[in-house]
Formats: sequence, C-alpha cells, structure tokens
Amino acid sequence: MMGYVEQPRAWGYTRGMARAIGVNLPDAVVQGWLSRDELAVLVDTCGQCGHTGECTDWLARPTPPEALPGFCPNSRAIAALKP
Repeated sequence: MMGYVEQPRAWGYTRGMARAIGVNLPDAVVQGWLSRDELAVLVDTCGQCGHTGECTDWLARPTPPEALPGFCPNSRAIAALKP
C-alpha cells in the first residue's frame, strides 16, 4: 500500500482527483508510468495548494467529470496518466 503519512490530506486529494478521471496512482507507479519521486511532487504540490475547500466540493460531486478542474495545480500531470 502506498500513502503519505506526513501529508495524508494531500495524498487523499491527489488520489481522489486521479480516481475521478480513472487514474490509479499506485498502479501508475507499479507499472512505471510515474516514479515515486514524481508522485511525491504531486502530493507536495497538493499540500501547498490553497484550494482545499473547492477540492472537497468538487470531489463530492455525484457525476463523473470530463476533466479535472482548472484550480488543481496537478490537473495536467494527472490527466497525462489517463488511460
């Protein structure tokens, strides 16, 4: 199991955003599409983002999204991993 004990909230948001568009971050690391260092950068970037309220609201939406929201600083990097 992969996780970030120092930043559990940022890990949850990062993983949630990825899951919303069908990306499994631990699988991406295992399959070599993303390194653990790159994943750590995504989590750190999320942890420094000031949009947690918007992120929480966006992730709580009942309908699957077409794309990640523009306020997410990781949206492009995560979208690039989309199958």
